[in-house]
Amino acid sequence: MTKKRSQRRSLKAQRKAAVRASISFPPDLYETLEQIAQQKKVSLAWVVRDASEKYVASEAKEVTRRT
Repeated sequence: MTKKRSQRRSLKAQRKAAVRASISFPPDLYETLEQIAQQKKVSLAWVVRDASEKYVASEAKEVTRRT
């Protein structure tokens, strides 16, 4: 059992720590995000992370095109 605990700790240590953020949404946007999360059976945080990653990737392409 001790071996399993140490393996879990080493796996945790390998992951990058997430940064927490507090974000405010207009009520209608928040409701839409909640509906998407329920439909996909994921957390609202997952939906926001997924959308953020896609937005950043899209913006990075735009910046590359401009330079």
